[in-house]
Amino acid sequence: MDQQTEPSQSKASAGLRAAAFSVHVFTALGAGVALLALMEAVREHWTAMFWWLGVALVIDGVDGPMARRLDVERLQPNWSGEVLDLVVDFVTYVFVPAYAIATSGLLWPLAAPVLGVGIAASGALYFANRRMKSDDNHFRGFPGLWNMAAFYLFLLHWPPVASSLAVAVLVALTFMPFHVIHPVRVARLRWLTLSLIGAGIALAVVTLLDDFEPGTAVTSAFCAIGLYVVGSDSAIRLVRSFKT
Repeated sequence: MDQQTEPSQSKASAGLRAAAFSVHVFTALGAGVALLALMEAVREHWTAMFWWLGVALVIDGVDGPMARRLDVERLQPNWSGEVLDLVVDFVTYVFVPAYAIATSGLLWPLAAPVLGVGIAASGALYFANRRMKSDDNHFRGFPGLWNMAAFYLFLLHWPPVASSLAVAVLVALTFMPFHVIHPVRVARLRWLTLSLIGAGIALAVVTLLDDFEPGTAVTSAFCAIGLYVVGSDSAIRLVRSFKT
């Protein structure tokens, strides 16, 4: 009886390991999606680039729950999901957007290559920071969300000097001691955060469908959501400091 069950258990175990490894493959596809986004950026097909970066966001959003559900860390101990995730996140959140920001004509021409290097270097340092998250799951400093920064730059289309200044400020804020909420893991006001993130996704889709000409109402709402994500924790801490 034991000899009959051992092969079936081994087969089940092999199937579970294969399923666990498939999650790593799924995560790694994000790097391939980043390449497709970069190819569109080289052609200056900016809307198409952002669609591909959106696909990468979906992959990044669902691979973590999949990995925990399939117990990937235990079943595939020789493959680091954390390292793989950081590699893919760097190219999708930082490198491809850095190229788009630096070459799109949105920045002051003399500053564009310098700021592009600044984005890539500061993003690399941020992803290497073992303390990028606080104990309550907030990000420390500007969390390298250059895909979203690029989206706002394309949407607002400020004068090149203003856009260049905004990028320089965000590079500096990467290393500043303030907190930015994680859209899923921060417990405080999670219901509000998730609702606003859902609304932001819908507004982003509308913006892309309208080729970055969505109108004042959509633009204003999208900017308000961005301000909440970046500044809400600092505002709450400031209010609490006055009360104490």
